[in-house]
Amino acid sequence: MLDRRPGPGPAARLHPRPGGGDSAGLGRAASRRAGGGRVNGLVASGVTRSHRLPRQRPWSRPGRHTAVHGVDLRLAAGESVGLVGCSGSGKSSLLRCLLALDRPDAGSVGYDGRPVVPGPAHALRWFRRRVQYVPQDPASTLDPRMTVAALVAEPLRHLDVPGDPDVVVRSALQRVDLPAELAGRRPGELSGGQAQRVAIARALAPGPALLLADEPVSGLDLPVRRQVVELLAELSLRQGLGLLLVSHDLSVVSALCSRTVVLHDGRVVEDRPTGELVADPRHPRTRLLVEAVPHLPC
Repeated sequence: MLDRRPGPGPAARLHPRPGGGDSAGLGRAASRRAGGGRVNGLVASGVTRSHRLPRQRPWSRPGRHTAVHGVDLRLAAGESVGLVGCSGSGKSSLLRCLLALDRPDAGSVGYDGRPVVPGPAHALRWFRRRVQYVPQDPASTLDPRMTVAALVAEPLRHLDVPGDPDVVVRSALQRVDLPAELAGRRPGELSGGQAQRVAIARALAPGPALLLADEPVSGLDLPVRRQVVELLAELSLRQGLGLLLVSHDLSVVSALCSRTVVLHDGRVVEDRPTGELVADPRHPRTRLLVEAVPHLPC
């Protein structure tokens, strides 16, 4: 339950990532190739996605719910973008389209000028090498029968990533600050924070340019949550990895993302540098998200 007693204003409780004020211009500049107009990075153009609803009566026609309405989104390599919204705002439906797990009803998704559409695994290998996914619940993606080393090496085999798998696994574990001795353990022997780091290492192993992270810290205790946020910041800020962070928590987004996109009822209602958005939210839904950030009384 949120503390409603007087305290610092919503903007004071959030600490936007440095440099957020001019991120929109930087993102646009970074998203175009030198000497050409082709977009460099992950681009969604006019994406609309609907879902079939159950029949109300045996003889009635099933209805449809439009979860995403004509959304435009751009994420360049090295850019960090937050995608925020309340439950039911369309974040997960849009993310599935961006990952080529679902086909949009209208609009398109592309990467570096190439179309990205659902299809056979071999047809998407090029895309999976460049864009990887970090799940909200690592337990749902980590096979309990496999060791950490085997889990991190698995995408290398499926995506035909060149190089020595043992060297790549050691490097991936090192990048997420996991000791080498954990390589022989299984998911059931890991803490929640360690399991999430393994999921991040698994995503890093193929050498992607972009990570799409779905609520990666929502199920973690506060100290572990802070550690994972710091790890993602390290990967994005110092190692140049692009990051799309899907969340309902603006406190996490403001710590990691220079630009924030707010979804409401499947539509983009704000797309601005995070510092500006937090200090001066324009849409009522954005104001609610800023005010919902919990704080301790002074």
